[in-house]
Amino acid sequence: QVQLVESGGGLVQAGGSLRLSCTASGRTFSSYGMGWFRQAPEKEREFVAAISRNGGITTYADSVKGRFTISKDNAKNAVYLQMNSLKPEDTAVYYCAGRGSPSYATATASTSYSYWGQGTQVTVSS
Repeated sequence: QVQLVESGGGLVQAGGSLRLSCTASGRTFSSYGMGWFRQAPEKEREFVAAISRNGGITTYADSVKGRFTISKDNAKNAVYLQMNSLKPEDTAVYYCAGRGSPSYATATASTSYSYWGQGTQVTVSS
């Protein structure tokens, strides 16, 4: 069983930056592909970014490409989401997700992930 805990959310003005962190329990973090998803009020959960088990491959939603960066530190059992040039439409609860991955691919579907954090609120004011 893997437990994921997010942190780093908050209130920021449009154009600002935030860095989300997600730490994982367990000793097999290096074998997990990780992802970030978000859910705005009255909207479905959507994919934001994903990273392969070794950090060598990343995938982004078009809406965040060029503004957000996902990274993974297997030594610290952590995955990060650096968010720059934030927009009001980025406001949502952000979730960290993990999946046991035998390959070095990424996954964009929420159904591909077995483990989820509790979420952290990001609010971007205009």
